[in-house]
Amino acid sequence: MTETKILTRQQAVDQVARWHHDGLKVVFTNGCFDIVHLGHIDYLEKARHLGDKLVLGLNTDASVSRIKGPLRPVVNEYARARLMAALSFVDVVTLFDEPTPKELIETVRPDILVKGDDYTVDNIVGADFVLANGGSVQTISLVKGYSTTALIERIKNSF
Repeated sequence: MTETKILTRQQAVDQVARWHHDGLKVVFTNGCFDIVHLGHIDYLEKARHLGDKLVLGLNTDASVSRIKGPLRPVVNEYARARLMAALSFVDVVTLFDEPTPKELIETVRPDILVKGDDYTVDNIVGADFVLANGGSVQTISLVKGYSTTALIERIKNSF
């Protein structure tokens, strides 16, 4: 059952430690993933192919609201977590409520940190920690024309 891929922070840390013990490369990314679309799927699939396992840090509902505004998220955190866990290329989903994923990244200790190419290594939260610990930081090209915010605007403008 995909729900078993949704782990507490400590469970995620323990799982990553087991993978590291087995010599596997762990990729980490994070985001809100509200109203899943092709851009999300493409990005996560590419992220997973950079290593052996993919850990996804998912913003809690409160965190999404702080970042995106009071009308977001559209989809609640449990549903978003289940949707992400249902993807074959996502190995672990863990929630975080902090303003940034910095603490989660430092706790999970991934080998590879990934964000979309709308970021540069200089402004990716946690990049300095991952690089200082022998890991790498990579960006992935985003599919043009896909964003949850744009999708919501299109829906609103259709009425």
